[in-house]
Amino acid sequence: MKHIKILTTLIISVVFTIILPIISVFAEDNTPQIYSEAALLIDAKTGKVLYAKNEKEHKYPASTTKILTAILTIENCNLDDVVTVDYDSIMQVPAGYTVAALQVGEQLTVKQLLEVMLVHSANDAANVLAKHVSGSIESFASMMNSKLAEIGCENSHFTNPSGKHDKDHYTTAEDMAKLMNYCMKNETFRELSASKNCIIPATNKYEQRIFTNSNELLIKDTREISTNYYYPYAIAGKTGYTAEAKNCFVSVALKDDLQLTCVILGGLRTDDGLSARFVDTKTLFEYGYNNYTLRKIADRGSISKHIEVSKATQDTKELDLITTDEIIALINQKDLEKEIEPEIVLNENIEAPITQGDTLGKITYNIEGIEYTSNLVASHSVEKDNGLLFFIHTILIIIIIYILYKLMYSDNKKKRHKIHNKYTFKI
Repeated sequence: MKHIKILTTLIISVVFTIILPIISVFAEDNTPQIYSEAALLIDAKTGKVLYAKNEKEHKYPASTTKILTAILTIENCNLDDVVTVDYDSIMQVPAGYTVAALQVGEQLTVKQLLEVMLVHSANDAANVLAKHVSGSIESFASMMNSKLAEIGCENSHFTNPSGKHDKDHYTTAEDMAKLMNYCMKNETFRELSASKNCIIPATNKYEQRIFTNSNELLIKDTREISTNYYYPYAIAGKTGYTAEAKNCFVSVALKDDLQLTCVILGGLRTDDGLSARFVDTKTLFEYGYNNYTLRKIADRGSISKHIEVSKATQDTKELDLITTDEIIALINQKDLEKEIEPEIVLNENIEAPITQGDTLGKITYNIEGIEYTSNLVASHSVEKDNGLLFFIHTILIIIIIYILYKLMYSDNKKKRHKIHNKYTFKI
């Protein structure tokens, strides 16, 4: 009986030794569960990856393509330009794709076409804008790929402005995040992509049209329904869908000055039958805001280092080096109170004279692979110590005086000698 108790105790100890660490790992792991095939969440300012799933895999972007179409239009056109809808732009939209019922010969402004393209995801509007910008769909596609290369989207290739399915029209979650970050720096794009709806007044060919944004994170539905995807911190986004691409979504949220960019590609349905692109996006945004925050780690003008300047006057040689920029870093919540030590690199051969505001070095905080830097400048001017120069000048003056004296003495001596000889001769 005693042996059985000992054996039981031993077994329990072994089991707990094996299981407890596993339980502990799962308890600490709060990584979100994502339904979609590919996803990425990044800090918009630094590009730091907060969550990634198959972010480098080629996927079809569907209508999230229109993000690039929009920024190219904004950068190359006047928003008030009037565009006439052509026949080919309408006919190139496959059956079943979303349109705004644009009519041949209808006249709309560039801004109206942008609104109906971003809000309603109108494929006919995308084609019209592409032809207005570059003359043809093919030429516009070339512009698109040049822009992708410029932004650094190395794993993308687009063939059309709307996202119409094409096996050679592909991207990655990583590239779409880069593209969205680039676009969000443009105020016009930010404004248009944040619109909850758009109204196209009656034109020369059609009556007034009203559209609601397909980005349901922006739409606050007051009805008691289980499929309300509204997210209060969402500020922009673009949806997409084709049978091949499945549901796609590129969106941006802003909370407490922390702007996050989220990309969902290849979304289907959750276990509850909800839209995975919206559920996954909200899940990732909440994961980001629950685990990361912004922390000020240096004030602009704060003293970062004190040095003694060589060849300086006694009154000015003690110098403070101050930061030129406020440094705000993205910090994991668990490291919020952690002391962060910077690296300070000073210029070589710092010596007087120095003017107030001169850059004398750089301070760098490396936090989870992201570098936050600021120049270090002189807090006041440092004057050169001229004591040695004064000594040298004094010696030179003494030497000159001595030489002049010797010359004058020698000349006077000769004169006296000459006078003496003169009088001696007469006697």
